Amino acid sequence: MSANSHFPFTGFLVAMLFVSAAGGLQSCKHEPFGTVIPDPSDTTVVTPGHPCHEDSVYFELQILPILRSNCALSGCHDEASRQDGVILTSYQRVMQTADVRPFNLSGSDLYKVITETRADKVMPPPLRQRLSAEQIALIAKWINQGARNLTCDANAGTCQTADISWAQHIRPIIQNSCLGCHSGAAPGGGLNFSTHAGVAAVASNGRLFGAVNHQAGYVAMPLGGAKMPECVIQQIKSWIDAGAPNN
Repeated sequence: MSANSHFPFTGFLVAMLFVSAAGGLQSCKHEPFGTVIPDPSDTTVVTPGHPCHEDSVYFELQILPILRSNCALSGCHDEASRQDGVILTSYQRVMQTADVRPFNLSGSDLYKVITETRADKVMPPPLRQRLSAEQIALIAKWINQGARNLTCDANAGTCQTADISWAQHIRPIIQNSCLGCHSGAAPGGGLNFSTHAGVAAVASNGRLFGAVNHQAGYVAMPLGGAKMPECVIQQIKSWIDAGAPNN
């Protein structure tokens, strides 16, 4: 999404952390995209509301997808595993268990572990990809803004769906919502999204769009999270329709 669109997802949907080294490294465990796992409890309805603003950080839209992708995994920080007592599946759980102190970076353990330089202390642990500088900066901004659970309507206003590029639009979406699970030595579903080629292969056979659009016959993605905003889904579709270029 370009700077003139209502909500700059690219560069804006960036973030999060925390796979416990205790108990060993865990990969995301789920079925391949082609397996049907219906969710009859999903009755989410998006209604028009106030648009998102670039200067504000929205937890569920920006932070939570990365927490779910990188941290709230089986054996790590999901509800069942709760390594070290930390659960990263919702705003309430993060604030209750992850020692996030609003307006206080140096006092927030969540920020300390993602900026740690010692290999035995840093999170995610060394065998997993470290958070990018942009992701760390976003977490810092969220904490400095009071670690609030702000909400907005990501579908409000206009949505850019023309001239969608891999580098500017699609890769940031994949990085924030998918890469934590679909990377490493044992990527979720056997799908590695750490390269353009890996994503393009799934895009070309229809599995990527089917999954993010929660279509029948596909596992809904992001796994365990809310459906991506419609604007993001349409940007992915536009990129796929253009041949999923590496542009």
